[in-house]
Amino acid sequence: MRTVLVTGTAGFIGFHLAKHLLDEGFAVVGFDGLTDYYDVNLKKERHKILEQNPNFQAHIGMLEDFDFLSKTVTAAKPDVIVHLAAQAGVRYSLENPRAYVDTNLVGTFNLMEVARELAVDHLLMASTSSVYGGNTQMPFEETQKTELPLTLYAATKKANEAMAHSYSHLWHIPTTMFRFFTVYGPYGRPDLALFKFVRAALADEAIDVYNHGKMARDFTYVGDLVHSIRLLIDAVPPKPDAGAEPVEGDSLSPVAPFRTMNIGNGQRVQLMEFISEIEDALGQPIKKNMMEMQKGDVPGTWANTDLLERLTGYRPNTSTKDGIRTFVDWYREYYKV
Repeated sequence: MRTVLVTGTAGFIGFHLAKHLLDEGFAVVGFDGLTDYYDVNLKKERHKILEQNPNFQAHIGMLEDFDFLSKTVTAAKPDVIVHLAAQAGVRYSLENPRAYVDTNLVGTFNLMEVARELAVDHLLMASTSSVYGGNTQMPFEETQKTELPLTLYAATKKANEAMAHSYSHLWHIPTTMFRFFTVYGPYGRPDLALFKFVRAALADEAIDVYNHGKMARDFTYVGDLVHSIRLLIDAVPPKPDAGAEPVEGDSLSPVAPFRTMNIGNGQRVQLMEFISEIEDALGQPIKKNMMEMQKGDVPGTWANTDLLERLTGYRPNTSTKDGIRTFVDWYREYYKV
C-alpha cells in the first residue's frame, strides 16, 4: 500500500484529496494546524469524516515547527508528499501579511527540507492562478512569465515555485507545482464567493459584487481538481538527462525534474452568470451591492488545461450549474436550512 502525506487535510482541498486517495486504497497521513482563519469546527468535521477510514492518520501541528514536522513525516515514511497547507486568501493578505510569510514561506521551506531528507518519489505542491498576476493574455499557459504578482499571497506562491525548482535541481526531487483556479464545492471555505453568496442569500442579506459584476473566473469543481491531482501523482517529471520525449507545451524544466501545472475547468464564466446560477439553484433572487474593484484583485482568470490532458488523459469538465447545485444541496443539509 502506497503512503501519501497530505498537508492541510482539515482544509477544503486537502480533505477532498485525502478522501479520494483513501477511497482508492492509499494510506494517507494528514498534517494540519487547525488554525482559526475560519471556523475550526468545520475543519474538525472534515477530519472526523476522514478518521472513519482506518488507513488515515491525523497529526495536528504547524509547518513552522520543523522538529515536530520532521519527526512526524519521517515516522510516516511517505512515498509521495502533497503539500496543500497554506495561509490562503488574497484579501486576507492585505490584513495579516506576516501569516503568509510564516506559513507559505517558512512552512513550505520546512516541508521541502523533510522531502529532501526522505528522498520521496514525488513532491507535489499547491501554487495558485494568482501567480499570473498582471498578465492579460488568456487563457493562461504554464509557459507564460509570472513576474507580476499583485498581492503578497501571489508573491509567496511564486516564491514557493522558485524554491521548489531550486530544491528539485539541487537534490533531484521530482516536483510538480499546481496552479489552482477558483476552486469550489461541498465543505468549501466560508471565505470563498460561493459559500458567502449562498449564506447571505439564505439569510436574506445582500452580497457584495465587485467591479460592478464585470469579472470572470475559471471556476473549478473540487472533485475535478482532486482527481487531477491523483492522476498527476503518477505523472512524475523525468530528470533532464532521462531522454524522455518532450510533451507539446510542457513546462518541464531543462535543468530539473520539475514542472508547473494548471488545474482549472478551462472555461471563463462571467461573475453575473455565476450568481444567476446560484439564484436558480436556490430558487430565489439574491440582493446585490455593486462595488468597486478590490485592491489586488484581477478582472479575469482562465486556464489552458491542454498540458494536464496530454499528461493524464483527463480534462476537468463539471459545469458550474451542476457544481453549484451540489454545493447548495450540501449547504442546506449541513446547516439544516
